[in-house]
This record gives sequence, structure tokens and C-alpha cells, in this order.
Amino acid sequence: MGRPRGDLPFGPPAHSALNLRLALALFGFVVAGGAAVAAFLLGRVLPGVVLAAVAAVALANAGWVQHRRRQRSRAEHGKRHSLFE
Repeated sequence: MGRPRGDLPFGPPAHSALNLRLALALFGFVVAGGAAVAAFLLGRVLPGVVLAAVAAVALANAGWVQHRRRQRSRAEHGKRHSLFE
């Protein structure tokens, strides 16, 4: 009877933000990894371990996002969504 549920009246539906999520995950990995190395060099073991764990989670997240990007590319037969795919 009207527009589809969840569709906004003033534009197309939103697209996936996988590229942004990948960039943020890699940024988190670099920052947390660098901070972990700095903490270990300064002799701060506990903050270094915590930051290394955060870096590991960010790297795992980046891997998962890349997996999802590949799945999307296969499902859509190679359709490109941005310059980075």
C-alpha cells in the first residue's frame, strides 16, 4: 500500500559500509599495535598486553570484514562498490 518498510521517503536505501569498517579496523590495529609496542618499550607490561589484545581483535575484525567483502563480490558477480574493491 505505500513504500516498502524501512525505506526513507527522500532517497535510495543505504549501502553497506564494509569499506569504512575495514579502514577503521585497520586504523585501530595500527594505533593499538603501536601503542602496545610503546608500552612494552616503556616497561608497562599490563597496558601493553591489553593494547596487544585490542590490536588482535582489530586485526581479526579486519579479516572478517575482508571475508564479507569477498562474499559480497562473489554473490554480486564482481560488481564493484567503490574504488577500493
